[in-house]
Amino acid sequence: MATDTQQLIESLARGLKPVRRHAVLRRVLLGMLGGGVITLALVVAVLGVRHDLPAALHGFSFWMKWVYTLSVGAAAVFAVSRLARPTGHSLRPLWPVAVPVLLLAGIGIGELARTPSREWLAMWLGHSWRVCPWLVLGLSVPIFAGLLWSFRRLAPTRARAAGAAAGLAAGAWGAMLYCLHCPEVSAVFVLTWYSLGIALAAAAGALLGPKLLRW
Repeated sequence: MATDTQQLIESLARGLKPVRRHAVLRRVLLGMLGGGVITLALVVAVLGVRHDLPAALHGFSFWMKWVYTLSVGAAAVFAVSRLARPTGHSLRPLWPVAVPVLLLAGIGIGELARTPSREWLAMWLGHSWRVCPWLVLGLSVPIFAGLLWSFRRLAPTRARAAGAAAGLAAGAWGAMLYCLHCPEVSAVFVLTWYSLGIALAAAAGALLGPKLLRW
């Protein structure tokens, strides 16, 4: 019996090759890149790049939005790469997302302190609060689809958590590309409406994860 078991193990292990280092992360990034190209094309062709982008690149507000979304996206990608493995069993890898949120909240508090209270509502709502979260959610779809492609060769065991992390990553990177179009300059606007769009993408990922990440 022991001999048969040993032979079975040897037959199963025959021909196996070691997985390349960072293979999971590379697969995740490849899927995101494919989806990101489509999202970028949508921003350019449908929404349009803001006409003053060259000037905006020299200002604080553009980089505030870009660094915020990039930081959230990077933390979410790290979580996705962990949850894509059979050993990924919790959402604890998502805790770094709190860092850019808290930093942006600090910038927003300073912004409010320097602004007369009668202007707070206008600063908070901007000109696009009604559409901003939905545009971020829509732009996240191609990136989320790319991540689903990545998961086809991976082995997540907590589909809901993995789906939420993938949605969070897709929302953050979609929001980063949305910065090329968005003219809003307020930190409290970004903290509220960008974050809402990213959160909607994460919630959608959590709902779809158990259905789409079965294996």
